[in-house]
Amino acid sequence: MARIDFQNYDDISASGAVFVDADILFDLGMRAACGHDGAVDFVAAHMYFNLADRKGSNAAAYHRQDVASQMSKAEVAAALRAARQWMTRH
Repeated sequence: MARIDFQNYDDISASGAVFVDADILFDLGMRAACGHDGAVDFVAAHMYFNLADRKGSNAAAYHRQDVASQMSKAEVAAALRAARQWMTRH
């Protein structure tokens, strides 16, 4: 079974994982929302949940809304920009 290197997901294309599926994006959102790799990062969590939702994750939209309820408008805007940038790069 393959291992996922979550610490190097800032540049997914560098690790060869250009085509990331909804489950991986959802897992990354959960890790960011729970602070699994350090401090809780709602902007990253929102971005990953947004991307997972676009790729067909059933639970991602619910979690994205939950995270957004704890964010400022500026943070939500930053998360949406990050998701657009991610889509452009991948």
